[in-house]
Amino acid sequence: MVEAAQHRKLNDYVRFAEAAAALAIAKLIVALAPFRTIASLAGWEGASSSPIVNTEGVANSVVLAVNRASRRLPMRCVCIHEGLATQLMLRRRGLPSLFHYGVRQADDRLGAHVWVSLNGAILIGEVEASRHASVATFPDHAR
Repeated sequence: MVEAAQHRKLNDYVRFAEAAAALAIAKLIVALAPFRTIASLAGWEGASSSPIVNTEGVANSVVLAVNRASRRLPMRCVCIHEGLATQLMLRRRGLPSLFHYGVRQADDRLGAHVWVSLNGAILIGEVEASRHASVATFPDHAR
């Protein structure tokens, strides 16, 4: 039983490290690459050699790792960084998540937001998603 708890804790650390790396990469990509590159990465189909049995559990562990890493990294991460990192981690696991890009008009300003969903449920970026109209979803064949 102790061994199983230690194994889970090790898995949490590994997912945290993966999320931290994914956020750093997402931050770099957003800073340097055109949106079409971001869209291409968000639309990546991913691949999994074996079917995921506990889809919800896997997705929740990814989101938890991204949220933890985002709060603890010495850089400011916003929705596009968190969304791209989450999308890449989920797709790497073969989960058919969707990366949504939305906009809204508030006063005289245009706002944008990114969120990620899986099986119709928003996993990350949920609070702001309801205030934005989705203008693009990646991969785009899922629209």
